[in-house]
Formats: sequence, C-alpha cells, structure tokens
Amino acid sequence: MLSRMNGRIINITSLNSFVALHEVAAYAANTAGVAALTRALAVEWSGDGVLTNFIAPGVFRTSLNAELLHNTARGIELLMRAPMGSFGKLDEPAGAAVFLASGSASFVTGQILIVDGGFLESGVNQ
Repeated sequence: MLSRMNGRIINITSLNSFVALHEVAAYAANTAGVAALTRALAVEWSGDGVLTNFIAPGVFRTSLNAELLHNTARGIELLMRAPMGSFGKLDEPAGAAVFLASGSASFVTGQILIVDGGFLESGVNQ
C-alpha cells in the first residue's frame, strides 16, 4: 500500500477502548492498543495515501457470547444500556467497513466509526 501510495486499513476495536467493563482488563489493554496503533498509523501513513481507521462495534450476539448474553445479570445489564432495545446484528458493521473502504471516505483517517446502537451514549437506562 505504501509503495502504491494508496490503501485503506480498517481495524476492529471494542467499546472497551472507551469504557471499562468488569473482569476484562487484558482485553481492554489490547483493544486500546489497537485504537492507539490505528491513530499512530493514520498520522504516519496518510500522507502516503494509506488511510487507517477503525470500527468499534457494540454488543453483538455471537456463538462465543450467546450464553453470557442470555438471561445472565451481565447480559441483562448490557441490554438495559442499549437504547435501541436489542443487541446488534452481525451484518451491521459491514456498512461501516464499506464506507471506510470507499472513495466517500477519501478524507477520513484516524477515526473511530462506532456501531453500537447508542450504547456509549446511554448511561444507565432503568
């Protein structure tokens, strides 16, 4: 990409880059590192035509977390913080990736595109 002076890097990070969640300190450090790396590469490489951004998905039900999200105290708490009243669908971050990879994002670098249904904005919704 650097030799062609054209490219897009789209990293995936987590909401844990912005808010602390219980019992996932190592994961938080990792995801915050991805966010910092993305910003650093944006500064270093965008002048050479390589744009670097990241997507921060919210809570999406997957085969790995389905048991946790289904009727546990933590799952109920996460759903309560979801202003749209549901967890995300797995295909929903794809639109963000398509945008960031497209010519429409030709002046976008070092940015976070949050796809979380308003989770970060919600505070507590009891």
